[in-house]
Amino acid sequence: MNDTWDLSILYKGFDDPAFTGDMAALDAAIRSMNDLAAQAAALPHADLVHRYVDGQLQLTTLISKLFIFCSLRTSANTADNQANSLSDQISAKISGCAAADSSLRHTLAAFDDLDAIIDADPALAEYRYLLRNIRRDSKYLLSDKEEELFARMNISGASAWESLRDNLTSSVKVEYNGGVTNLSAIRNLAYDPDPAVRKSAYEAELACYDKIKDSVAFALNSIKLQVINECQVRGYASPLDKALYQSRMKRETLEALLGAMDEYMPKFWQYLRAKAKALGYENGLPWYELFAPMGKSDKKYTTQDAKDYLLNIFGGFDSQLHDMVERAFDEAWIDFYPRNGKVGGAFDCGVPSARQSRVLTNFDGAFGDIVTLAHELGHAFHDQQVFTHPLICQEYSMPVAETASTFNEVLTVTAAIQAAESKDEKLALIESQLSDACQIICDIYSRFLFESSVFEARPQEFLDADRLCQLMLEAQKKAYGDGLDQTCLHPYMWLCKGHYYSGSLSFYNFPYAFGGLFARGLYAKYQQEGEKFVPLYKEMLHATSVNDVEDTAKIAGIDLTDKAFWRQGLQSLADEIDLFCDLVK
Repeated sequence: MNDTWDLSILYKGFDDPAFTGDMAALDAAIRSMNDLAAQAAALPHADLVHRYVDGQLQLTTLISKLFIFCSLRTSANTADNQANSLSDQISAKISGCAAADSSLRHTLAAFDDLDAIIDADPALAEYRYLLRNIRRDSKYLLSDKEEELFARMNISGASAWESLRDNLTSSVKVEYNGGVTNLSAIRNLAYDPDPAVRKSAYEAELACYDKIKDSVAFALNSIKLQVINECQVRGYASPLDKALYQSRMKRETLEALLGAMDEYMPKFWQYLRAKAKALGYENGLPWYELFAPMGKSDKKYTTQDAKDYLLNIFGGFDSQLHDMVERAFDEAWIDFYPRNGKVGGAFDCGVPSARQSRVLTNFDGAFGDIVTLAHELGHAFHDQQVFTHPLICQEYSMPVAETASTFNEVLTVTAAIQAAESKDEKLALIESQLSDACQIICDIYSRFLFESSVFEARPQEFLDADRLCQLMLEAQKKAYGDGLDQTCLHPYMWLCKGHYYSGSLSFYNFPYAFGGLFARGLYAKYQQEGEKFVPLYKEMLHATSVNDVEDTAKIAGIDLTDKAFWRQGLQSLADEIDLFCDLVK
């Protein structure tokens, strides 16, 4: 089993003739789209629709391969200057057809007979959602030249600031125990069984942020101001409205989700207080103890252990999921371990051209790392379901993006709890699941509150590092209540979480709560329906890229605007909190 991933399914390197050939082909595809835009007025409507779809397929196929390769190279090594340079070159090339794409979308959106063209041609049926969204999105499009300008300016704007933040956080040196380590490794020590290690690692982590906080604050301020300005120019009421629109999700759904979460917040504070008391704290849990293992939790796992564990669990759910996970381990889909220059956290990246995925983790051998692998391989399984759509119809929105990943988590941890043979083992597993649930409820709520406050304040003031820390602490106090020791929080959460640093994707926080609770609702249906649920589950995942969020959920008979649905998932967690409290008495 390889420790690092194999990217040769894309290219053997930047000197690979296939890479240089695709770069040249990208230039040709861009010229073709520009030519199509120039000819559009003279073409019959049906012909233009077909040529636009064909041109987008060709262009997106090339962009996908080239950009994914550069992005994965950079994630594995942020000091890969060639990958960074080529990413910028590709972005610059893409911006060269932004005006043409805008012009073509304006033209298609204005067709009175667009629905008739789609209905009359079976070959266009699978592009129905895409084409109708072009018409729906047209009200937010700018002029062709303005779209091109935005695309070009973003390269040296939000995209550059995001790269700066990634480089700083992946390369900052953390002084610890007389030596030097990296941020990913020091954050992994939050799961260490030794409380002295957890506390000292937390202190070392906070200390290292002082070296980069001002630069990262400039990055965050610049990105958020760009988002605010773009929303105003395009006509979005706010960045949150844009995020919801991009999510293909109704505000009523978000309000139902957050409203149900707010009702159950005191229950999670009860869990945190119970954990604090069990660990010997009287004033709530200190931040550095959030992930403190409890019960019998000292076991370390190898990547082979992780593979065997996951295959055993997923084999009982679906053979397709089992076989995909086996391939992921055997065919070097995964880059496992932390190292200097590698980005922190974990992610999955679908590779449509190969119908595979690539997964990055920072594996340290804890049970939580197995859960992280289950999560990211859930994304990969979701990828498998949408790969059967044409490439330009494979993108699904933020909220449903966390569904399959969190469902995998629930499968993994629930099976482990059921198999636990001792009280200590059961306590360790339940606590691990509750600490993760606390992240998608309390921590995600704090991130939502923080990002909302940044967007509210940014038009009037530059938010320096101290001000950002203040806003983060205020959000944490509201979200965690008296569950945490409010004198020992994490003021730099704004710096270490990369989700805030995208110019095109704001509020990437509530989708985690959505995914966690949606997955628990789906798991409840699986428990009720057994094997017959699995084809329905895969049908729903397949539909995520060609339906709005609410319509996707209806496939499983769920109304997302009804707070009662979200309460079901929250109540299942509340029941586990009661069990946890009994176990630690």
